[in-house]
Amino acid sequence: MSTTFPAAVTESPELALRGRFDSRSHPIAKWVFIGVLLGGLVYAGLSVLTDTHDVGERLAFGAFAFLALALVIALGFEFVNGFHDTANAVATVIYTNSMPAHLAVVWSGFFNFLGVMLSSGAVAYSIITLLPVDLILNVGSNAGFAMIFSLLLAAVLWNLATWYVGLPNSSSHTLIGSILGVGLANQLIQSGAKGGTAGVEWSQAYKVLTGLWMAPLIGFAAALLLLFVMRRVARNPKLYRQPDEGAPPPRGIRALLIFTCTAVSFAHGGNDGQKGMGLIMLILIGCAPTAYALNRSLPTSATPAFVAAATSAGATFDAKAGGVTVAPAEARGVLTRALQVKTVDTPQVYAAIETVSRGLAQRVGNYGALRNVPAEATPNLRNDMYLVLDTTRLITKAKDAGTRFSEPELKAIGAYQGMLEQGTRFIPLWVKITVAIALGLGTMVGWKRIVVTVGEKIGKNHMTYGMGASAEIVAASVILAAERFGLPVSTTHILTSGVAGASVANGHGLRARTIRNMALAWVMTLPAAMCLSGGLYWLMLTMVQTSAAH
Repeated sequence: MSTTFPAAVTESPELALRGRFDSRSHPIAKWVFIGVLLGGLVYAGLSVLTDTHDVGERLAFGAFAFLALALVIALGFEFVNGFHDTANAVATVIYTNSMPAHLAVVWSGFFNFLGVMLSSGAVAYSIITLLPVDLILNVGSNAGFAMIFSLLLAAVLWNLATWYVGLPNSSSHTLIGSILGVGLANQLIQSGAKGGTAGVEWSQAYKVLTGLWMAPLIGFAAALLLLFVMRRVARNPKLYRQPDEGAPPPRGIRALLIFTCTAVSFAHGGNDGQKGMGLIMLILIGCAPTAYALNRSLPTSATPAFVAAATSAGATFDAKAGGVTVAPAEARGVLTRALQVKTVDTPQVYAAIETVSRGLAQRVGNYGALRNVPAEATPNLRNDMYLVLDTTRLITKAKDAGTRFSEPELKAIGAYQGMLEQGTRFIPLWVKITVAIALGLGTMVGWKRIVVTVGEKIGKNHMTYGMGASAEIVAASVILAAERFGLPVSTTHILTSGVAGASVANGHGLRARTIRNMALAWVMTLPAAMCLSGGLYWLMLTMVQTSAAH
């Protein structure tokens, strides 16, 4: 005869908790969610129409449909990013009973929204600068459009694949791999396998990839050390043992865990949200250059300062050119090649910078303000500003820059760079708002798979209060510091490795299978995303060229 035990006896705390994952939301919540989602898409469309109308740019139906599709895919990437990455932030408060699951994801989504809105935008353009120079300069070309769609689709597809199997993969890692794949494929297509890596901005890639591979090590070591310190300073035994089933933690501990969840959510929004902003700006510049290639919101009063900065910096480079001159028709090519091969310390490059800067000062001065630049002149003006900005940055970042330029000269060049950056690298408010909506709403759906992995499958024992707090304190601190310096980092890698480190420090073992699978996803993401985006880029470019030939 079989005996049936009550569910409370037979079910583990984890299974009971997962049962609460499936509790139904209020019917109104679903309609509010759909309303906000559709409202965000409509707001984005109306903003594009308003911006293009204000500058007299008329988009054909086909161009507008292309732009709309690209924007939907870019916002889809941020939406997937929300439920893929932010699940890491809420896992700790859910598995320590600090917040109910559905309240936790809404709370996290709101602070992701705030993080996006208050972000600086520096990370957005550090991602874009990984792309080859020729694709950035010609983002509105067939190759530019193929680039946009291939890297967007590759990033979304890989994120969905790893989410489906419940692996805490990094959206940052995926996007960077997609960008590098497009860069390599573009160079191989243009010049063959010989010299194929010249199209990738490897100095920037090295900087970004260093942060990504260091993230798991930082998360593991810092969380392990922090929990060791906590055990000696805060000796409350409740911090380091399995929470009572279904019971919330003591008030002070609960407040700490909710604070750390909030901090990780805010930091994640501020860092990861900028990746979507950068992608959207690429799309807008390619599809509606008159409205978005230049920062037309700069006031007329900024023009005299720009002209003065361009003239002063141009004179500095002219003096270093040693009498070498470069014709305006050749100057752009000189700077483009210099950026591709990273050889900028030559008289010819200095002369080309002076030539292009003189032209910029004259044209902007004649127009009176960037808002007055006509449609036909916008792409060339924006490209000239981009070329000068990135070339001068390579020059001033060189180790011997201080010996080749005096302090006043470096100050004059820095002021000019600031003016160029204001004119070309900006994020419209509506872009921030729509990305914040996509990331915030994404946080509220699809989070269960990753939450279960983080909460149950990393350590061999149930997550304790101390483990959750130490992992999230480390994650929030590292992500906020990275955003301050414009570095894209992986919330997933930092926090999951932090959970592993805290589990070890708490005397718990690690589940070898989960750690192995996470490590495999970490190692495979970059090459997989590169192959996927590179293949899609080649396929799309071939299709476009075949269509044009017929």
